[in-house]
Amino acid sequence: MSHIRQPEPAAPGSVLGSSAVMAAGTTVSRLSGYLRTGLLAAALGNGLHADIFNIANTIPNMLYILLAGGVFNAVLVPQLVRAIKNDADGGTAYTNRVITLAALFLGLVTVLLVVAAPELMHVFAPKYFAGNLEPERIAIIAFARFCLPQVFFYGMFVLVGQVLNARGNFGPMMWAPIANNVISVAVLVLYLVTVGTSAHAYSSGAELLLGLGSTLGIVIQFLVLVPYLKASGFRYRPRFDFRGSGLGQTLRLGIWTVLFVVVNQIAYVVVVRLAAHGTATSSHGTGFTIYSNAFLLVMVPHAIITVSLATAVLPRLSAHAEAGRLLSLASVVNQTMRSTYAFVLPILALTPILAPSLANLVFGWGASRSTYTHFVPPLSLFSLGVLFFTSHYLVLRGFYALEQNRRVFFIQCVISVVNIVAAVALTHHVKPVDTAPRLVIAYAIAYAVGAALSYRQLSVYVGGLGTQSLIRFAIRIGIVVVVAVGVAWLGREALDQVLSGTAKLAALLRFVVISSLGMGTYVVMARLMRIREVDDITRVVAERLGRRGRR
Repeated sequence: MSHIRQPEPAAPGSVLGSSAVMAAGTTVSRLSGYLRTGLLAAALGNGLHADIFNIANTIPNMLYILLAGGVFNAVLVPQLVRAIKNDADGGTAYTNRVITLAALFLGLVTVLLVVAAPELMHVFAPKYFAGNLEPERIAIIAFARFCLPQVFFYGMFVLVGQVLNARGNFGPMMWAPIANNVISVAVLVLYLVTVGTSAHAYSSGAELLLGLGSTLGIVIQFLVLVPYLKASGFRYRPRFDFRGSGLGQTLRLGIWTVLFVVVNQIAYVVVVRLAAHGTATSSHGTGFTIYSNAFLLVMVPHAIITVSLATAVLPRLSAHAEAGRLLSLASVVNQTMRSTYAFVLPILALTPILAPSLANLVFGWGASRSTYTHFVPPLSLFSLGVLFFTSHYLVLRGFYALEQNRRVFFIQCVISVVNIVAAVALTHHVKPVDTAPRLVIAYAIAYAVGAALSYRQLSVYVGGLGTQSLIRFAIRIGIVVVVAVGVAWLGREALDQVLSGTAKLAALLRFVVISSLGMGTYVVMARLMRIREVDDITRVVAERLGRRGRR
């Protein structure tokens, strides 16, 4: 008689506990990151001058993701978990080979990218290579050469971080970016002191300071992880015996992930090119800086909650997939989606109401003081796009655990095609000031399609994701969110009568009062509606705070 594997019970408390450690690190990292974002807006503004640096400084991360990031993030954790579990040496030899191969590959690619900097920038920002934008062309190439070495250090940071995650040490990878932000803040303060906010063209000294300062931050971010790797009991020894070592399976899985990233980045290149056109054609246009910074701000709940939960739960999903427990895997995905939305939904729903105050507080400084309102429409619209992206992101963890990377690739093809078509159509003959908001709408449309498609595909593959329970949960939490948003909106309308104007203190008071009203109403209503996921989250937070209070 064949043995039938029964589903193993999930342990939501342990997942939430591990997630809380990562979420705490991500929260501090994001807060320090938004100090950096505010200083950057104050120093460079949010128009063409800012786009030159921000595009060049964003390209290394994008290229790292294109070349290796998908493999590192999605493929290596399941493979490392299997090696640690099944190999006689606890996965040490496999991990050494992976790190050696990655370092060789990233080092070679980084050198080639620096040499090809002019050609790269022509692909991403062709508008700067035409017309009377010669100073902008020179500046963006210089910034690219200073920033492209980040590709190597991004890759090594994520690789070492994933090794730590696979060994159950989740915290360091979430806390390390704080070091990068500290360096970036120091560089921007120095820039404001030495250059100021009135410069409309970059000097060679300013390019050197901003470019090398940004790269130094990524170097330090990577080096912070090295002591933790040693403390976990792992000792790196270079190994070049790649043949017959089990890396073939990793690379075969990685092919589909690389293709996934390629189509995703093709869409992103189109968005960057369209966004650059918005600021290059008009001094009042909105472009890449506004699009990308609004995205980063609205992604806070995703980065703090969704990524933390998904990272903590991926080893468990991989274990269920390895053992053939599809029902257990489906249960964990369902549970993770409900826990994530219990926290993320109210924040995203309140974002449009808080957007004016949020834009003022984060971006309304220095060179951006008179144009920060350009951020309000993208902030409001991105909240809907991130809602769809969150669902898609969580479902993909199930596919990765099942090693269904080929299926993920085809889903991403659909998303990228929809994003490109929508972005081109929505920005055709649009006013420059509307460029960024239209690109955000295209993003939301693409991930609405992607979320529906990925959910349907995984549900069919594993025999159901508990759709009925998710629908019941959505109805109950939807009622709670609507009430919370209604209370917050009434509070904003009342406050606007007594705290009008753009003063920072008034904006801060509006933000604190409105968010407190909205979140307070949400927690109370969730308890009345007996939404267990909200109780689980508040209990974990209270336990963490209680432990710190007793220290």
